[in-house]
Amino acid sequence: MATIAIYSSKGGVGKTTLAVNLAWCAATLSRRRTALWDLDPQAASSWMLGRTPAGDQARAMFTKDSKVSAHAQPTTVAGLDLIPADTSLRDLDLLLHDIGKRRRLGRLIERIGDYDHVLLDCPPGLTETSEQVIRAADLIVLPVIPSPLAQRAADEVLRHLGGKVPVLPVYTMVDRRRRLHADAVAARPDWPTIPMASTVESMADHRAPVATFAPRSAAAGAFADLWRAIERRVA
Repeated sequence: MATIAIYSSKGGVGKTTLAVNLAWCAATLSRRRTALWDLDPQAASSWMLGRTPAGDQARAMFTKDSKVSAHAQPTTVAGLDLIPADTSLRDLDLLLHDIGKRRRLGRLIERIGDYDHVLLDCPPGLTETSEQVIRAADLIVLPVIPSPLAQRAADEVLRHLGGKVPVLPVYTMVDRRRRLHADAVAARPDWPTIPMASTVESMADHRAPVATFAPRSAAAGAFADLWRAIERRVA
């Protein structure tokens, strides 16, 4: 089982968009039994996949001796289960610090059930949660908007990781008509790119991955190409 974290210290860079679409690719294109674990208290992945957050079960998984698989819920995508988030995760950093278990997330993932891939939709920030993610992940997918501030945040993450876990940076929301974006992409030709597109923005209307309602779009193709690159990295 491979654990793939979609993580950035900066918010608003497309983590949830990547997480939902990559989970679809894993389950549908690769026919892999996949779990998407939403660790963000905003619960955007959960909402996108048709779950309305309620209660405090997301936080309770970290304190109670229970199997995470018991909280997994099937989605409308065959082969894809969701472990939903809710607002109880707002103080997850404090909880993880207080219980003093540096590999709590990793241990929970080990008992998650019979999955080929586990994808983590992570909250932003350099926090105790992110440290747990770093210890648990086999690969970190790092979304980066081609702008100086986002690039600075990505460089900070890469320095912080220091090679402790493999990282795949991905340019997101790319508009090649913008000189800034075009120059950034040209400077990093080995980084995968996800275009800025109305089909991606429409995910919120459809509450579904791009390929389910725009399978022939450039964005759907870009997510599929990215997933193939990820599979090669974790194979």
